[in-house]
Formats: sequence, C-alpha cells, structure tokens
Amino acid sequence: MKKPIAIQGIKGSFHHEVAQLYFNDNADVIECMSFDGTVESLLKGDTDFSIMALENSIAGSIIPNYALIDNHNLNIVGEYYLDIQHNLLALQGETMASIREVHSHPMALLQCKVFFKDFPHIKLVEAKDTADVAKQISEQKIKGIAAIASQKAAKLYGLDILAKSIQTIKHNETRFVIVERENNDLERKGLNKASLKFELDHKRGSLATILNVMSDCKLNLTKIQSLPKIDSPWKYAFFVDVTFEDYKDYEKAHSIMQLMAQNFKVLGEYKNARL
Repeated sequence: MKKPIAIQGIKGSFHHEVAQLYFNDNADVIECMSFDGTVESLLKGDTDFSIMALENSIAGSIIPNYALIDNHNLNIVGEYYLDIQHNLLALQGETMASIREVHSHPMALLQCKVFFKDFPHIKLVEAKDTADVAKQISEQKIKGIAAIASQKAAKLYGLDILAKSIQTIKHNETRFVIVERENNDLERKGLNKASLKFELDHKRGSLATILNVMSDCKLNLTKIQSLPKIDSPWKYAFFVDVTFEDYKDYEKAHSIMQLMAQNFKVLGEYKNARL
C-alpha cells in the first residue's frame, strides 16, 4: 500500500496541486503546516515522499528549504514547475469595498502587493497557508476577510473569486522538488540534472575554478545559491543545479569537484522538468 505524500499546507494549496500533477489526481496527502513538519513526517516514515517549494520566479529562493534538505540528508528525486495564479477569494456576496483584511502566506502577499495599492483600506495579514485561510473563511463564515489562493481552493471550499490572477507579474512560476529520505540507486537513463552542495576556501578564484570545471565538462549551470555557515563566520556553502546531455560528462565533473571542494555532496540526480 502506497503511503501518502507530505505537503506543506492543506488540500487546495499549490503543494497539493503539485502532488496531484506529479503523482496522480488521486494522490493521498499528509497536510503539514510547515516545511519542518513535512520533513519530520518523512524522517518518521509516515511518508516516502515530501514536496517542497524551493524557488519562485518573482520572490526568489526559499533559503531555509535548502538547509532542511542538506541538514537532514534528504535526496531530491524530481522537480515540478507550477504556474502560480493567485486569486482573491471571499464569501459569496462580498465585494472589494466590504473586504477589510486579506490573509495569506507571506510569499503570496509579496507577489500580489501591487494589486492592493488601489485598495488602501485593505490590511494585509500574514498567515501560514493560502488554502487554510480559504478553508477557515468558508467553515466559519467569516465576513470582511479575503484569502489569496488558487481556483482549486475556491472550488473546494465554495468561495467566490473577487479578482483573478492578481499577482504582479502574470508569468509567475514556482519550482517544487520531490524529496525522499535516502539516495536510492536510480537508473542513469534519463537523468540529466543534478543538485550539488559544496564549500570552498575563502580565497581568490576558488569559485571561478569550480565553475570552469563545470564548463569544461559541458555542464550547464542553471542555479547557484550561497548560504552562510552559521558555525563559521564569513564562510559559505554553495548550492548549485546543473544540467547535462551525457551522464559521463557529469561523472567527470563530479569526480574533479569532489577533489577540489570541501564537504562536497550530491543532493539529488533527476530528470530536468524544463525539457
């Protein structure tokens, strides 16, 4: 029997939508109100997979999630890019004039803040999850409060959509990764992307040298993110994503970087969802 998939948020959230699109429409989920909760359910064995948002095309990287994956030695086995369309949801009969507050996840508020400049009477309030706000409004019949959430959440919780696609930049994507506990051996066939982590000496040219290795081995650098090491002031760990056409090119780069960098780690090898 398949175990449910851990998601941040509840049914109707964007993580729930990714679970259905990546696995299947009937995918069962464990609802967690934090990313730490999704990792905990994974480590306890309540689930075999967890879905975590890692970066957004508007708001950038979700830095704590890089640390969660690294610190708990989780393995990225897949990714999914979701087109994020934010909608303003409220009880039937509400209008923009009657809404006093809008509650949503800080990331959603950030992505939609320009829309609310035309409605200065509305107060923006941070919440843990987009869909959870919609659910509370529906169940408790809360008037004067609106949620920023998906059309799926509106349908699921029976709310009206006061305004569609209110995000500042209309093409708004979030990259989600699918993680598991262990680095299970995967067939190399079809693998064309990897997520890596390493540390470097704080000296001139150290990062440039690593980047040159990637280039010489025909790897395409698609993401680089630095994260400070808490126990070593002014020293950084680098998280990178690379794509490649031939796994042998990646293997060559892997063997060289492993010798050149400190604490080199493969966070995952998987299929590039952009192809």
